[in-house]
Amino acid sequence: MTQRHITIVGAGQSGLQLGIGLLDAGYQVTTISNRTPEEIRDGKVASSQCIFHNALEHERALGLDFWPDAPTVDGISFTIPHPELPGEKAISWASRLDNHAQSIDQRVKFPRFMEEFIKRGGELVFEDAGVDELERYALSSDLVIVAAGKGEIAQLFTRDAERSTYDTPQRALALTYVTGLKPREEYSAVSFNLIPGVGEYFVFPALTTTGPCEIMVFEGVPGGPMDVWKGLTPDEHLETSKNILETFLPWEAERATDVQLTDPNGILQGRFAPTVRNPIAALPSGRQVLGLADVVVLNDPITGQGSNNASKCAASYLQSIIEHGDRSYDPAFMQATFERYWDYARHVAHWTNALLAPPPPHVLELLGAANQVPEIAHRFANGFNHPPEFQEWFMYPDKAEEYLAALGAKVS
Repeated sequence: MTQRHITIVGAGQSGLQLGIGLLDAGYQVTTISNRTPEEIRDGKVASSQCIFHNALEHERALGLDFWPDAPTVDGISFTIPHPELPGEKAISWASRLDNHAQSIDQRVKFPRFMEEFIKRGGELVFEDAGVDELERYALSSDLVIVAAGKGEIAQLFTRDAERSTYDTPQRALALTYVTGLKPREEYSAVSFNLIPGVGEYFVFPALTTTGPCEIMVFEGVPGGPMDVWKGLTPDEHLETSKNILETFLPWEAERATDVQLTDPNGILQGRFAPTVRNPIAALPSGRQVLGLADVVVLNDPITGQGSNNASKCAASYLQSIIEHGDRSYDPAFMQATFERYWDYARHVAHWTNALLAPPPPHVLELLGAANQVPEIAHRFANGFNHPPEFQEWFMYPDKAEEYLAALGAKVS
């Protein structure tokens, strides 16, 4: 069998991880990036990327665990402010993760992954890929996979209306990378705060270009008091971050008294509609390309699943490609490869989209019961590692009632 050549457009979490996996499996791989390692390292932050155990295991399996001494995320805490008593908490609990999570700034991670990709024999090409370039790659490759979720080529992948819950952005998003935040006393965690009608705030430790840091993530309901990020300078962005905490979450403001930006590029703001797209895009010539990760399933960051999905999608596609052997990469293969991943990702999308809506009574009841029943807090915290598990107890009123009854927790 001749060596098969696969071209991956996009050098992010999914593209680089898949490319390295394919190289290890004996494929010839070309990866296309529109930015050099230096441009990535010196550019703006792109995400908050808290990666949980199962996704980290996919990296470890490929020998990509390059930051064993980086800060870890050891738990999840959850707080809802009291609606009638300012400065008080209505719900507040925390639980440890069975295995730690980790966040490596993509400005640190991707240049290192690129270096490893080249070291293992991959070809890395720096160019802006449009439709004409895709046609060229399709001519010279057995398979073209698109892992770049923005720009002209992303529009080739059409929205799947049946599988997409929303068609407009559900949150105004902002990131603030900081140093000087007071750590949690017990253990490090994603400290998640839900402010009904306003939005969400969570913060957790990470490693950035300047060393250890904390990443503040703001999710504002559009048009509300947390939708205030557009056009701010870095200093204004930091000041706005602190003001929001002082207004809505004084216990978080207390931790953030002395924070500073990690660097002037340590901020981001934007918004997008969570979207599921059809996985196959047809080029003008009739040739077809396959979408990967965010290109095909794009979730809001509220559940912190973006980089986890990217890693798991790359691992799923790698398995499908290897198992396919030397058969043709036809549309049936492409669709089946996506559906195998969607069988997992649909549960992530379902859970994430549910958290964007006002919480129904059974969810509030579960989150409140977690105050008294540590097992509920533990199950919720560890669901971030494997979201399909939420289908068994969290997503449906009848299953929630059964679960609470089995635990002996009072159902009001």
